[in-house]
Amino acid sequence: MKLQPDPIANANIITGYTGSTVQVGAQPWSESLLLPWQGDVRPWGAARFAELGPAHFETIAALEPELVLFGSGNRLRFAKPEWLGLLMNQRIGLETMDTAAACRTFNLLAAEGRRVVAALLIEAAR
Repeated sequence: MKLQPDPIANANIITGYTGSTVQVGAQPWSESLLLPWQGDVRPWGAARFAELGPAHFETIAALEPELVLFGSGNRLRFAKPEWLGLLMNQRIGLETMDTAAACRTFNLLAAEGRRVVAALLIEAAR
């Protein structure tokens, strides 16, 4: 008896993570990124947590996920409530964790066929 699900066709999968890179399939990313369950991975446009604002989360809402995993970098930090208005209005769930945990969780949810987007903060070296 097979106990694990078949992989979902065309799902994005994270294949590696270090403190400074996320690898999606064979492509390494060293900048913050938006990773939808399917489709194009794109830069997220914030090199540090302090640079985030409402527009960053509005970009996520435009992808119409059911759930967002916010990877807040190498340590746990929470998005300010004023950044989340559009997500809340569209009834899009948000879970916050450090980026390593968000990577692991993303793969599980994407493999289940969930409409998940990982917003992964990879902070630039200082």
